[in-house]
Amino acid sequence: MSDEPNEVDGDGSSRQDRSSAFRGPGGTQGGVLEFVGGVALFVLGFYLVLSRVMVFSYFPRWFGDNTFGITMIPFLIGVGMLFFNGKSIVGWVLTGLGLLVIFAAVVASLTFNFQPTSLFHTLLIFGCLAGGLGLMARALRDHG
Repeated sequence: MSDEPNEVDGDGSSRQDRSSAFRGPGGTQGGVLEFVGGVALFVLGFYLVLSRVMVFSYFPRWFGDNTFGITMIPFLIGVGMLFFNGKSIVGWVLTGLGLLVIFAAVVASLTFNFQPTSLFHTLLIFGCLAGGLGLMARALRDHG
């Protein structure tokens, strides 16, 4: 150690204390490279899963055929009320609820399918996810 006194900041801690206070993931010693490698493996696996998923949509039918237009009525009434009086609370509520119902209808009309893939690719994809999670969990242990 040097004979010079440590510089003290306004909060009472020295700069030397804060620079040596860096610890690895989870506040433990070491494990930074394992954590970064785990994140990289997990992100790769997540990307591979998402690249194999196909998303389809269909016309929503809540109350029978061709009834999606009914969900737009509260939104249109709310917009009309806001054009008449921009401070109308009822107009804002109807507009917000109408948008929420339309968004819910669009999301409810989505179908997700996993594309056919070989067993090898499936094991590779989910192996990356599991390996990444395992490395991230291992990095949280004390390596001291």
